[in-house]
Amino acid sequence: MVNPQLENGHTRIANEILERIMKLSLNGTQFRLVLAIWRFTYGFQRKDHLLSLSFLTKAIEASRSQVDRELTALIERKVIVIRGNGSRGARVMAFNKNHEEWIDRPLNRGQSPLSPNQSTEPSSTSGTVLSSNPRNKKERTKEKKKETRQSKRYDEDNTYYKMAKVFHELVTDVAKDAGVEHLTRKANLQKWSDDFRKLVELDGVEDKAQIHRLMKWVTQHDFWRTNVLSAKKFREKYADLAIKMNSESMPKKHPSHYQKDSRDIEIARNKWIANGGDPDEFTF
Repeated sequence: MVNPQLENGHTRIANEILERIMKLSLNGTQFRLVLAIWRFTYGFQRKDHLLSLSFLTKAIEASRSQVDRELTALIERKVIVIRGNGSRGARVMAFNKNHEEWIDRPLNRGQSPLSPNQSTEPSSTSGTVLSSNPRNKKERTKEKKKETRQSKRYDEDNTYYKMAKVFHELVTDVAKDAGVEHLTRKANLQKWSDDFRKLVELDGVEDKAQIHRLMKWVTQHDFWRTNVLSAKKFREKYADLAIKMNSESMPKKHPSHYQKDSRDIEIARNKWIANGGDPDEFTF
């Protein structure tokens, strides 16, 4: 069972900041970026840190274009500030704790942060508000199509796709036997492939032979075979499942009677004699 403790590491955030940030109109990605920047600045007792788009993309598990767009929005709204530039596009980032400088509502595209025409009405959309002219709609459509194309990056020769396909076939057989084949029929193998990638690259499970053994074990186990029917669940439960599989495969140890060792007898006999005992009366 997961049981986080403060002594294992914590991030100090002033209550005033928490009370202000919870009232700020941020979308999900923006809020996750704020948390990530807190984690790698305040979490290490520092005010700023050199962070790249690639690092933040992995940290919050989002697409690069999504992180780039929402980080730009946070900078424009003065929630995040840039204090310098590093190599390969990385920048020194910091959270702006002066909440009086924050721009409460998302800016319209092309609107200056100091524009007097900034709307004070609540926004009905999350994230950076886009104007409704046709050009912006066309740009958003292109962006969505681009992200869709990027998400389909695992071809049939890809290792993670092969892993996803093998596990899907095993799970499908289980689902058929249980009469719930519909649960796996529409499985997205691209997402399954990405779950296996995360298992290997993010979780550090590099033994692909062990992964394959665990796939077969799970789909044959009386309990787990109907409780792990997706790659996501397989990844979530991997550590527990691996421990269970290894414990069941280990031979059971039976208690054995103690057998006297001649060396033990000799040591005991020498102690007996050293303490003044009669060698002829020694017993072990």
